[in-house]
Amino acid sequence: MSGARAWFPAGGMSPTQPLLVRTVLLFAALLLSVGVARADTITVKSAELLAEEDDYVLNAQFDFAFNPTLEEALQKGVSLYFVLEFELARPRWYWVDEKVAQLSVQYRLTYTPLTRQYRLTSGLLSQQLDSLEEVQRVLARVVSRPVVARDALTPGTRYIASLRLRLDGTLLPKPFQVDALASRDWTLQSEWYRWSFTP
Repeated sequence: MSGARAWFPAGGMSPTQPLLVRTVLLFAALLLSVGVARADTITVKSAELLAEEDDYVLNAQFDFAFNPTLEEALQKGVSLYFVLEFELARPRWYWVDEKVAQLSVQYRLTYTPLTRQYRLTSGLLSQQLDSLEEVQRVLARVVSRPVVARDALTPGTRYIASLRLRLDGTLLPKPFQVDALASRDWTLQSEWYRWSFTP
């Protein structure tokens, strides 16, 4: 029995058990980190292309929330830039896909302490919003945005549409760009959402 004691020390744990415990703890930490990353992502809930007069228009719905880091940055006067990106391509088996249409829309979000309002600007259009919840609702919906002329597409041909929404960290002030490289809080974005479309 003395030989058995060599394999099971006073603590009652075999030499392989500490390795097993470390592996389980590491796996748990990875799961937690994935959960944190998912909390700071944007999800595409739905997307579609519809024919309207001379154009095909995009309707889409996103799901996301501002984390405390982004809220604090806005309160301190930092502007946040979001980019909506859309692409439409025609698959080709013999060559790379043909890009038929491409759209990039930038939104600039700022906070004004005097009025306690948020301003969301895109191009020449801007609107005042009273809360981040309102900002989220506006950013989360794309309604009837023209993306490609109807006569640019061939009826009966299959196309692949791609869509995503992301926070553009390259437009942050330099000190915040450094923070963005080291923190998940600044990586608010969706994966590319793709679907098949046949006019």
